[in-house]
Amino acid sequence: MSNDATVVVSDAVRAFVQRDFGLFIGGAQQRAHSERRLDVFNPASGERLATVVDADATDVDRAVSNARAAFDARVWSGLRPADRERILLRFADLLEAHAEDLAQLETLNQGKSINIARAVEVGATIEYVRYMAGWATKITGETLDVSIPFPPGTRYTAFTRKEPIGVVAGIVPWNFPLMIAVWKLVPALAAGCTIVIKPSPETPLTALRLAELALEAGVPAGVFNVVTGGRECGAALAAHPGISKISFTGSTPTGKLVGTAAVQNMTRFSLELGGKNPAVMLADIDVEQAIQGALAGGFFNQGQVCAAASRIYVHRSKYRQVAEGLADIANAMTLGPGLDPAAQINPLVSALHRDRVDQHIARAQAAGLKFLAGGKPVDLPGYYVRPTVIADVPHDAAIVRDEVFGPVLAIVPFDDPLEALRLANDSPYGLAASLWSNDLKTVMNLVPQIEAGTVWVNCHVPLDPGMPFGGFKQSGIGREFGKYAIEGFTETKSVCIAH
Repeated sequence: MSNDATVVVSDAVRAFVQRDFGLFIGGAQQRAHSERRLDVFNPASGERLATVVDADATDVDRAVSNARAAFDARVWSGLRPADRERILLRFADLLEAHAEDLAQLETLNQGKSINIARAVEVGATIEYVRYMAGWATKITGETLDVSIPFPPGTRYTAFTRKEPIGVVAGIVPWNFPLMIAVWKLVPALAAGCTIVIKPSPETPLTALRLAELALEAGVPAGVFNVVTGGRECGAALAAHPGISKISFTGSTPTGKLVGTAAVQNMTRFSLELGGKNPAVMLADIDVEQAIQGALAGGFFNQGQVCAAASRIYVHRSKYRQVAEGLADIANAMTLGPGLDPAAQINPLVSALHRDRVDQHIARAQAAGLKFLAGGKPVDLPGYYVRPTVIADVPHDAAIVRDEVFGPVLAIVPFDDPLEALRLANDSPYGLAASLWSNDLKTVMNLVPQIEAGTVWVNCHVPLDPGMPFGGFKQSGIGREFGKYAIEGFTETKSVCIAH
């Protein structure tokens, strides 16, 4: 564990977590119908941090009804696009003004490094808001040159309109609670929708703060609502007939349940689901660059990243160098709380999730797999798992097949690029992949053959607001970011005029 001084939590953050939270509905904290409460824990210590409402179906119905009333009254979609853009830009300014408090709150609740919370959860999110705000003034349809033959002599003019889809349900996971909430919130608002956000029960705090800042920025009451809760809350939101679009990020099994519930009401939905993402390293790699890339891709946020590089395929000529290099660094990494900027591995989000990751590791040990790093318990308070590197892993091993969602890398050798391609594609998932090589011709030939929604070359994990993100196969349906996000929150209406 690192011994460097930890970040001192601000008075504002301490006061916030001590609040008696209700549900954010209609522009204010509201007393819930449900009397149940959920404990929220600090992953670094295991101590209770706060409590929030465990909302029931009645609470969900109230939130959806408020969002529907705001949508029908056009208090948001009826604004000029430039005014919606201006309010969203003001929201970005407020996020920037409160950046340190938001980062500290996220680290306290989720466990991640304060460095990641500052740079990614808050810093990259502010850039995303500013990028996406601009789409409010750039939503367009198109004119159509139609050839309708009757009645004879009649002329037609046809065009399409993009209209806001209605009330959106945004269901947010616990790995990047603030950032992914904003990924759903801002394009929905740019398109003119209203929204109900349900954060994960493990990490609800920053969503509640976002709602307050949005209101301060000028988003009208009822346009952005937050309900906190567990399974009953999520199921009621997914099945609510007043929802027009569900945007879900989370596990594949839960995503399938959400999609099934949505279809019963013909609710539009997009699902950004799990991944078991390969990094394929060819014979000509720069070994040091590849090692650093695998570490960043695999251990970022303790591997709690849907696009994390968790299975590393390395050409046999460089295999030993890469495997041993990864192990040497993993064994030297310091463990500590997210508020310690020098700590390199932080706690996982919850005791339950830590135990799940430990079970994956225990099964790999029972199977006799070769551990180069990790695999030993951590004698610290909180929910820690050591960074783990497992070498010489058969491709059919469970640790290669199953999504672990923790700091665990499985290293697999190969002899031929086409063999590596087959191994990379041999998975029910297809969210992301990376290819490591300096041979441009080989890279350009292999990229189209990789079954993944994103393929990085000589890097792994970087995202950009303008670059679509989503999965093939069981990694999801639909795309986030850029114009693809806006399209997901609009309906296309054809208009045909006879004259």
